[in-house]
Amino acid sequence: MSTSSIRQKLHNYLEVAADEKVEALYVIMQQDVEATAESYSPEFRAELDRRYAAYLSDKRNVVSAAESKSRIDRLMRNKWGGNA
Repeated sequence: MSTSSIRQKLHNYLEVAADEKVEALYVIMQQDVEATAESYSPEFRAELDRRYAAYLSDKRNVVSAAESKSRIDRLMRNKWGGNA
């Protein structure tokens, strides 16, 4: 299984896992998680915060993955006249 698949499976699991299981996993990974969080510069954190606030305030500008794919496919067909 690819690392990408594992990441996706873990992400999906964490979304629905019982609180105590999430907390147990966090205890195991706490040092790594905190080390990663500490590596973000203040500027990067501010940009993430700005984007998150924009997302929360105006969800109309959010495009789903399916809609993005549809738009790209349409652009590809229009540009090259093929079936994307």
